[in-house]
Amino acid sequence: MATIIDTISEFFDRERDLNPNCNSDDCLNAPKPGDGADAPLFEIAIVTIFAREILEACIIMGQYRTVIFRSPDFQEETRQKKALRAVTMAAVWASLAAIVLAVGLTIGLYVAGKQMSNTTAEVIEGVSKLIASVCVLQLSAKVPKWLGLYFNPKANKDGVIEGLDDRSIRFNVAWNLWREVAECGVFLIPYMIGDSARSIPVSAAAGIAIGLVGGYGTYWAQQNMNDTRMLAFFLANLTGWLSLGLFVSGCHYMELVLGKTPILWKTDIPFWSTKNFPMVMIKVFGYTNKRTVLEFCTFWAWFLLAIGYHYHKFNQSEKARIAAQAKWAKEEKEEISVETPSFEGKMKDVESNGSKEAEEEA
Repeated sequence: MATIIDTISEFFDRERDLNPNCNSDDCLNAPKPGDGADAPLFEIAIVTIFAREILEACIIMGQYRTVIFRSPDFQEETRQKKALRAVTMAAVWASLAAIVLAVGLTIGLYVAGKQMSNTTAEVIEGVSKLIASVCVLQLSAKVPKWLGLYFNPKANKDGVIEGLDDRSIRFNVAWNLWREVAECGVFLIPYMIGDSARSIPVSAAAGIAIGLVGGYGTYWAQQNMNDTRMLAFFLANLTGWLSLGLFVSGCHYMELVLGKTPILWKTDIPFWSTKNFPMVMIKVFGYTNKRTVLEFCTFWAWFLLAIGYHYHKFNQSEKARIAAQAKWAKEEKEEISVETPSFEGKMKDVESNGSKEAEEEA
């Protein structure tokens, strides 16, 4: 038992606890004091965080808008406009709430003369990504049902299928948008409190522009797919990989706090680095230029879980379809038997009519 415990203990590297400067690509390190005068207007770290988070936000909003436009349940113009407005307003209010939170936290830390620790930032980032990964995976599995490819017996009192009611739309959009904006805000706190605030405006604008271009590209592709099956496959894959990336990244952030596992492989070629373009844009889908043991295990575990979850939803849909068809066939048979008299019933009617005619002649 002692050997097993020692092996597990050695499996995690706790040297980072003794070193406040984290060397991971995902750590949120504050700029060095006195860098303000020399701080560049264009900071690649700020550009990449904004580009990545804006791309994620665009994918979520674009997916909901596409489903609302293409779902059979939203062909009525009034219902469609109401759902689209729910998406927009949820995104706006969630973003404003995240901005207020980030500004308030920054002001509080500035007045107190303190910095947010790496551990606090990484715990917030990790937990938010883990929750989001579950929500986005559920979203991925529901797309075929929303587009009418899967049978769906569940509907609310207004006839809207499960997951596309206003409440579900608001929650999923608001949570993801709040998370994206809050992550940007938390990332910028060291820059705003330090002397490198001059790097934020230009870098943030560039990152937002890049993220919007990538997000619009995926949205344009969705809007121009005429085959519903291909559209469902594209959307389910897009959000499925996004969910995988969020889960692996969230686990890695918790790994940074609890202790890193050994690195299985790493490439130092700048082009493949997740700190640089274009690879930073596909990091949201689970890519990294280095992989720890925990990242490797969580990647494949979540991948298999996602495949299994999709199969479960498909199988569940087919069972519900068969049960519904059997029920409809039974009801139809009962209606026919009520409306169409049996042979014996017809003979009794004929005999009854014949006796009445005989009585009238007599």
